[in-house]
Order: sequence, then C-alpha cells, then structure tokens
Amino acid sequence: LDSGVPRITVSDLEPSRLAGLQARYADDPRVDVRELDVIHDAVPDDLESCSALVAFNVLEHIPDDVGALRGAQRFLRPGASVVLFVPAFPFAMSEFDLAVGHVRRYTVPTLTRSLVAAGLDPVEVRYVNMPGLAAWTVGMKWLRMTPGEGPLLRVWDGLVVPVARAVEERVRAPFGQSVLAVARVPGGAASSSGRTDT
Repeated sequence: LDSGVPRITVSDLEPSRLAGLQARYADDPRVDVRELDVIHDAVPDDLESCSALVAFNVLEHIPDDVGALRGAQRFLRPGASVVLFVPAFPFAMSEFDLAVGHVRRYTVPTLTRSLVAAGLDPVEVRYVNMPGLAAWTVGMKWLRMTPGEGPLLRVWDGLVVPVARAVEERVRAPFGQSVLAVARVPGGAASSSGRTDT
C-alpha cells in the first residue's frame, strides 16, 4: 500500500499455517497477517488499491483458478503486478500432490491461458528448476516418497540448486519443476510503459 512505510499483508486460509504466520511476524510492524479469502471476502478499506499480489504454491489448490485470479484483482490497482509460482507438468502429479490438495499442475501454455482468461496481461511465464522436475517425478511419483528434511535435501539445496539457478539465468529453461509467472492488471502507467509497479 502507499504509505511512508512499505507494508505487506500475508494470509493463509489453513488455520495452523495462519497461526504460524502470526507467530513469525508478530514483532514486524511492516507485516499485517490476516485471514483473507480473495474470492469471497469483501475488500477491506485498508486493502484497496494494492500494488502487487504474490501467490507461492497456491493456485494449484483452487478448482476455479480463473475465478480466483479475477477475485484477487478486486484488491489491486490498475497496473499492479501479479506474481505466481506453481508446480509444473501434469505427468508429474504424484500421490503427495493429491494428498496436499493439488487440483492440477501447470504448463506454460495452461497458466498463460488462465491469466488471460482472468483478464490479466502476462509479462513473463517460464519454467524454473530443470533438475527438480526429474527429481520430483522419480522420487515423489515413482518411488512415492514425501518431501522432508535431511542430508540428501541439504546436498541438493547446496549443490544442485545453485548450479541450476546459474544456468537458468543464462538459458531459458525448456522445462522445470515449477512455472513462474508475472502478469499485470490492465491499465495504469505500468501497463503502458512496461515498468513493474511494486
């Protein structure tokens, strides 16, 4: 929101996760934690005309993803940014995906279509984490593992992830474990100038 101090509102509809957010940000005056359903809730006066929405591994849980994206725009000013991070490729759908409530996994074309159908202007939609797709498919789908902590994950995060990031900064990934999307609400200076308004 526009004010002297940058302000971020974070939300989760799952009670235990919401409680975790409240505990984590209890002493941070820049962060407002509240339960907020962007599809059904009225827009609070203090949340009108937000400059950006970020949803990290959220959209894949929502049956009507287009409706959710349309609903979220009620909170956003013209030209505002929408940043999404979602799991990629339906063939990688695992029992773990289903257990945690994933309705779908996306491709670049399917996520782009959802953005456009919701009335958003896609700026960039691309795959990220190429090695992660193979690891997820083998580990989670074929071997029916579940994500967790441990030495293997620490090695992966310490060795594989930095190399993948370095490569994907130079070469556009043709596939990946996830899809990253940046879109804009139509209208406003950002839509006409190509500048991200955050």
